[in-house]
Amino acid sequence: MFFKNAKWRASGTVLVLLWFCWLLSFLDRMVITVALPYIAEDFELTSTHQGLIISTFFMGYALFQIPGGMLADRFGFRKMTSIAVGFWSLFTMLTGVVFYYPLFLGVRFFFGIGEAPLPGSSYKAIATYYPKRLRGRMTSIQSTVNTLGPAFASVLAAYFISIFGWRHLFIFLAIPGFVIAFLFYRLVRDKPQDNPRMSSEALQELKEDEPATNVTKPKAKMSAIFKNSLVWKAGLVWFFFDLTFWGFTSWLPSYLMNERDLSLQATGFYNALPYLVGTVAMLCGGAMSDRFKEQRRFIFAFSILIAAISLFFIIKVPSVEIALLLQCVTAWFLFLSQGIFLGDCC
Repeated sequence: MFFKNAKWRASGTVLVLLWFCWLLSFLDRMVITVALPYIAEDFELTSTHQGLIISTFFMGYALFQIPGGMLADRFGFRKMTSIAVGFWSLFTMLTGVVFYYPLFLGVRFFFGIGEAPLPGSSYKAIATYYPKRLRGRMTSIQSTVNTLGPAFASVLAAYFISIFGWRHLFIFLAIPGFVIAFLFYRLVRDKPQDNPRMSSEALQELKEDEPATNVTKPKAKMSAIFKNSLVWKAGLVWFFFDLTFWGFTSWLPSYLMNERDLSLQATGFYNALPYLVGTVAMLCGGAMSDRFKEQRRFIFAFSILIAAISLFFIIKVPSVEIALLLQCVTAWFLFLSQGIFLGDCC
């Protein structure tokens, strides 16, 4: 195993820190879905106002995605990751101390801006510290937090809110963020050759893995990227997928508590189940994407169709047990299709 191989030990440290950065990012963004009914009660909010709380995060997150990646290229992923984690942790803490609804929306907007540089920075870090033959596996290991993070967030939020209240939850979550930001800046370097823990064998393989550059070839322009039809097709697919995916994940806790009359503790447990199911589905989707390269787009379309049908019947069935089963079925096919789509894009 590469984790036991001293050759990649320093790279493994970078991967572990990235994993915890992503874990914290999902904890900080997903706990609000469990806290939302209690936030709505304190602020006397309608469903529309609650939806704005969720949406303002994604507005900031989407707005700063491309600039965040550009800043990671310019100033290095080490600085940008450390600053991003510290920045969003500050606004995670502020989420728990504001008492004015418009200010609350502003805090969630800047929280989204803080999380936006992480994807570009983390993928750049993996590409810097691992050769091509290992990048797929390293990315899939990092991506397990996409499902494990929300599952853990659901249980943690339900437990913490029941004891301390929702405000203390956000204040508490800021502490590990500041710690991780410090550790990432202290232990990681932008260039592997500047990392004293990197082995000479790893540095040699990374050097041999670098593509030959042609200095006479002009750089690709940003306009050429947006003229590529494949970019627009993939973007539209991902847009509608995220519309369904985040709608499902953001409102599921409120649905279980308000419509199915589950307790806070029961909601925390049953809300975690889809993500645990999704962890297995994500790994299966990635494997299927590699195994059935010619058929994976049809498998993706079939999976999305089954997820849509299952999602529709969640609100139609009278039995809460069947509704919980259908939410796991929906999660299975959503995360399966996500794994297939990411494999196809890569």
